[in-house]
Amino acid sequence: MLGRLPNRFRHTKSQYTIRAPPAPTIHHKVRKMARKIPLEKYRNIGIMAHIDGGKTTTTERILYYTGENHKLGEVHDGAATMDFMVQEQERGITIGSAATTCFWRDHQITIIDTPGHVDFTAEVERSLRVLDGAVALFCAVAGVQPQSEQVWRQSEKYKVPKIIFVNKMDRVGADFFGCYEDVKTILHGNPVPIVVPIGKEDAFEGVVDLVRMRALRFDEASNGLKVIEGEVPAELKDQAEEWRQKMIECAAETDDALLEKFFSGEELTVDEIMGALRKATIERKIQPMLCGTSFKNKGVQPLLDAIVDFLPSPLDLPPVVGALLKKDQEAGKEAPVRKPSDDEPFSALAFKIVSDKMMGKLVYARIYSGKLETGATVWNMSREQEQRVARLVRMHAKKQEALSEAYAGDIVALVGLARTRTGDTLCDEDHPIMLESIEFPAPVISISIKPVSHADSEKLSLGLQALADEDPTFVVAYDQETEETIISGMGELHLEIIVDRLKREYGVEAQVNPPEVAYRETITQTAEGQYKHVKQTGGSGQYGDVYLRLEPQPAGTPFEFVNAIVGGAIPGEFIPAVEKGVKAAMEKGPYAGYPVVDTKVTLYDGSFHPVDSSAIAFELAARQGFKKYMLEAKPQLLEPVMNVEVTMPEDYFGAVSGSIGQRRGRIESMEDKGGQKVIHAQVPLSEMFGYSNTVRTLTQGRGAFTMIFNQYEPVPAGLAKEIVEKRQKAGKVR
Repeated sequence: MLGRLPNRFRHTKSQYTIRAPPAPTIHHKVRKMARKIPLEKYRNIGIMAHIDGGKTTTTERILYYTGENHKLGEVHDGAATMDFMVQEQERGITIGSAATTCFWRDHQITIIDTPGHVDFTAEVERSLRVLDGAVALFCAVAGVQPQSEQVWRQSEKYKVPKIIFVNKMDRVGADFFGCYEDVKTILHGNPVPIVVPIGKEDAFEGVVDLVRMRALRFDEASNGLKVIEGEVPAELKDQAEEWRQKMIECAAETDDALLEKFFSGEELTVDEIMGALRKATIERKIQPMLCGTSFKNKGVQPLLDAIVDFLPSPLDLPPVVGALLKKDQEAGKEAPVRKPSDDEPFSALAFKIVSDKMMGKLVYARIYSGKLETGATVWNMSREQEQRVARLVRMHAKKQEALSEAYAGDIVALVGLARTRTGDTLCDEDHPIMLESIEFPAPVISISIKPVSHADSEKLSLGLQALADEDPTFVVAYDQETEETIISGMGELHLEIIVDRLKREYGVEAQVNPPEVAYRETITQTAEGQYKHVKQTGGSGQYGDVYLRLEPQPAGTPFEFVNAIVGGAIPGEFIPAVEKGVKAAMEKGPYAGYPVVDTKVTLYDGSFHPVDSSAIAFELAARQGFKKYMLEAKPQLLEPVMNVEVTMPEDYFGAVSGSIGQRRGRIESMEDKGGQKVIHAQVPLSEMFGYSNTVRTLTQGRGAFTMIFNQYEPVPAGLAKEIVEKRQKAGKVR
């Protein structure tokens, strides 16, 4: 990490002082360019954490110390560069992921600052899909929190190497080694401290660099720009030496020669330690661990060094492998591969869509191979369409720098790709490849929305469509029976932001109804039988005869349709229509009008008429047959249950735990953390609306809670009966 002197520092006796680079210029004219930064010096990283962990403040300090910004932007003042949406500035939280680029030690670092609130988890998901590394940021007081676990799991899904930064070391109750234990026990990570703190809380001064065994303090008068290096404090020498030995042992374990050298008592060189730590980090065997306080401007430069020293460049990671298309699979071909090289055919993944008033749709894309020029034509493999790149820009939060070319490893925004959606693959038409897309969680909450005035109907429709294009977890649907527009999202705040954006960005005053939970239906036993659809209208009739078997499946099992027809009882061309009819019936189940899940359907017999049978006849037969036999299979209503964590002073523990019980909640565990009581519980989402006000009232404003979707569980019989009857009266069950 600090084994070699960054070229942004100059030596002045016992201290190092940052020499700020010249101010960046935003070019409005297209700038001709060639690759100036070698690919091995690229770092594409994300900063991820629980809400209010300090992600945006840390990013602001990174921009300040790298010279991209020349003043400190504070979240609480609404002046943070990366929180440029009005809603973010008003609430002091990050809502949308923002990208920026800065330079440190001649390396190009592209940073995506992601939200911490669970309602905006899709932003984290799509960012981690395209990033090469990540900084997992934890609060020194709270340690690992629910959303910390969520984003850690998301990063593991995409095999993203990580370093750890323990922030807020200046806060009362800060505990660096407590965070270390949390990461090991809760996240099952392998953190390796490469610094130890000098002091904590009000006495936090800096860190001891364990690689070089030097103390680093950060001059407050210069906002931490001046880093003062000195001897390790005498009272910390034993602790520092102990953790240094642990760090060296972890580094040596990655290399047999180093391990032999270590056990023989020989001293490992700085370069050997750094190289071994880097190798183990990229292989995801360890997570180097640092600490500091971004708000107080201490510890950010060592974090920047760690990003450069330990996180991978695109060249350090395996080449991307495309999906094998069915025709290529049948031909015995191998899956296409793209190496991170400018000389390879072009390939990129569109991971984020943003509507821009001036430029229209901005498509954020990660280029994996080849290069892209302004005005070039690309092939959208996902849509099988040719599209032209009108403009190519590099984003610095909301500012744009026009480019003429972009290369492998770049994260840029494209203008002109009106038909591109999140997760689409862009490539060279002559060298097609389909990259792994991005999976997003299903919405859990819905409300109906309508314009206050009829004149706003068209504006509402356009606004909803644009916002749905941006956010894959925001779904818009129209209920034909009730003639309502239904919008669905990840939580109350998510939909609140959507409605606010409709008003501010699209000028639509909307009226909304209270939130509605996205229930699901399933079956609890097997049912089977025949359904024959016969209709005679004078000319050609309709005839479709199916035998269906419905079977319950374990929770979370994808829908399975099995064609068990033997002997041609139903012609092969009608089988897809049967499956289509079943799926159509499952969209609005016959029990309460909600989607049906965890069900397997087998078509095991049937008959057809040589004249009257048609695809539509078999589709209708399957639809009605499914409804009939599902109602015979003891249907059950399922509700989303949330993992809830409530933090409060001990004095309010009884009142808060009682409020959870009143909401049909189950308390799973309790603990003391940072001088506070923490309750971990599982509570149905339907009982959590307005709970933030309840917590504030019960704790006199000193408590807080977070919740994350856990799983669907059966609704109690009495409550299910009420819900079904209410839906039937409202005409939402067919």
